[in-house]
This record gives sequence, C-alpha cells and structure tokens, in this order.
Amino acid sequence: MFKHVEFLILTFLAALTTHGYGAETGFLTKEVRVDGTTYLYQVFVPKQWTADEKWPVIFFLHGAGERGSDGVQQTREGLPEILRSRLDFPAIVVMPQCARGTWWGESAMEKQAFAALDQSMQSFNGDPNRLYLTGLSMGGYGTWAFGYKYPEKFAALVPVCGGVTTRRTRLVAPKWHPSSMAPENPYQETATGIGNVPVWAFHGDMDRSVPVEESRKLTEALKASGGNVRYTEYPGVPHNSWDRAYAEAELIPWLLSQKKGAP
Repeated sequence: MFKHVEFLILTFLAALTTHGYGAETGFLTKEVRVDGTTYLYQVFVPKQWTADEKWPVIFFLHGAGERGSDGVQQTREGLPEILRSRLDFPAIVVMPQCARGTWWGESAMEKQAFAALDQSMQSFNGDPNRLYLTGLSMGGYGTWAFGYKYPEKFAALVPVCGGVTTRRTRLVAPKWHPSSMAPENPYQETATGIGNVPVWAFHGDMDRSVPVEESRKLTEALKASGGNVRYTEYPGVPHNSWDRAYAEAELIPWLLSQKKGAP
C-alpha cells in the first residue's frame, strides 16, 4: 500500500516538474547529456523570475537515499521541501541526481552535476558572483569536497551532516584530492583549500550515520586557519538534522547576503 501511494506521489511530482507551476517556473525537469549519457535533473525557478535581472543560484546535492535516475527523488528531502511552500523563494535552485552505487565525488557524477549547473546558469540568468553550494549527508560530503576543489566558484557553502572521512575511517579524500596520496590531515587540508569562503555547517550530535566529529573537526580546522565559519550543532538530534537546518530563519538570508569578492 505504501509503495503504491509513494508511486502516485512521485508520479504527481513528476507531472508538476514537467509542466512547472507556470511558464518555466516552479519545479522543472531538465536533462543534460554528458559523454553520451543523458541525465535528468531538477531546477526550481521562482514564480517572480524574469530574464531582466541576474539571479542568485543555490546548487543542492541530495543524500544517498535519493540516488537514482528518475530525476525526481532528489526533490524529496531537505531544501526542496522548503521550496514547495515558497514558490516565491528568492533564488534559482539546481538539483542534479547522483546515480545508484556512486557518490558526488565520482568523476562522471561530478561532471554531470556541474553540467546541469552550467546549463541552468545560462538558461535562467544565474549570477556567478552569487552561486551557493549546499547538501545533506552524502551531499554534505559533496559540499565539503567541491568547496575544497573549486573554492573560486562559490560565494558560500552550507554542508549539513557531512564530512570528509567515512564511518569506517577510510578516507574519502583521495577520491577528490588532486594528489593520489591521502593528506595526512584531511580536515586541515580541506580547510586550507576552502580558505575564506564563508561556511555555515550543521550537524546533530546523535548522528549514527555520519559522526558529529566530522563537522566538529572541519569547522575547528577552518577556525584555526582563519576561515569564515559558523557551526550549529543540535543536541539530541540524529542523522536528519537537515529539516531543522534548512528551516533556520537566518540561514537563507545569510546565504543570499554572501557575494564573491565581498570582504
């Protein structure tokens, strides 16, 4: 019964994303072709969008549970939930989808995700000086990874319950580190790469999927290196810290106030 209801919901969402809530606004299903493969992704366009101005863009990376190829699952958790009740949300939101059995740091997934971003920036007049990166869980790992690898691209980062090492202590870093060797201190290495890009990280202290120590160590490393960092830790909250994080009243205003090149 539950699977049937879930299928109907996803079918309804797919219909909404295909047609949007209006002409080229709302949740829109788009596709991008990379190295012979077609990938579906979502882009949210606010109802007040106009081509006459530049728009801030939020690049959202979903978690492991939303992987697939339907182009819809990535709208189920986190920031996309906020968008459903705020069709006047003041930014473009680009939501690629990671394939099953992979993660954002895999070369093909990174390539298709950024292709979707670039295509959306061009189609909807995105402002490259107001491009923001956020993600939850596996997407939080992707946020730290891409923030480290491409700090010049983003005006701010919001990693939610992410990290740079897995629970089994196997370093994720070699998958995105430019060297074939893992850094001696992946937290400090990540902080050094991110530099002064503003970061606001979130984590629940009862997270059993991604240890809270990941966010603690990363934000402490950023502070030690003189980075621009805020950290919010939720007492008693398990892995799903994203519902609270994305609902924070100050988060979106803080995020959209950041601009590349600003002091």
